[in-house]
Amino acid sequence: MNTILRKSVLGVAGLAFAGGVFAGPAAAHAAPTVESGKPVAVAVQADKPAVDKTKLIPHGVQGAQSRIDLTDEQVANAKAIIAATKKAGMDERAAVVSIATALQESKLENLGHLGDRNDHDSQGLFQQRPSSGWGTVEQITDPEYSTTAFLKGLKQVDGWQDMPLTEAAQTVQVSAYPDHYAQWEQQAADLVAEHWNN
Repeated sequence: MNTILRKSVLGVAGLAFAGGVFAGPAAAHAAPTVESGKPVAVAVQADKPAVDKTKLIPHGVQGAQSRIDLTDEQVANAKAIIAATKKAGMDERAAVVSIATALQESKLENLGHLGDRNDHDSQGLFQQRPSSGWGTVEQITDPEYSTTAFLKGLKQVDGWQDMPLTEAAQTVQVSAYPDHYAQWEQQAADLVAEHWNN
């Protein structure tokens, strides 16, 4: 009787094992069941850390803000300014000042010579002038070079980090319209927040 009982128990265990082997993988690959109406938790890999927005506009914006819709080329130029800013070892605020300046000067378009509409010999994202020592036409129409040249000028402005954006930009650019840079600060900050960690 012990032998018969033992064989029966082993037989049942064997069936259970075999059932687990055959049913296990099928069950493992089956789609998870979801009870309707209940949210499903999904694991998502964390993105890169967000930019500290208090660094982008530390003094608040000045005056009414302007905003334009950007083409892919203009966004690529904003990203080039951000990349050059990082390469120069400068922070997010420097990128905001640079992009706001380029928004005012060229609407983030890498402008060549515009003929009669040109402001003297101004060209590129920052409307820099070869005759004023910014570099050759080829250099100032290279987004990395022109950004680096602008940032070099910005670094020479004592306390630029503590100045309103328009004052810092004007000290470098010496524009006939010094207050116009301020209107682009929010859009520049938004671009830096979106693309700094990409």
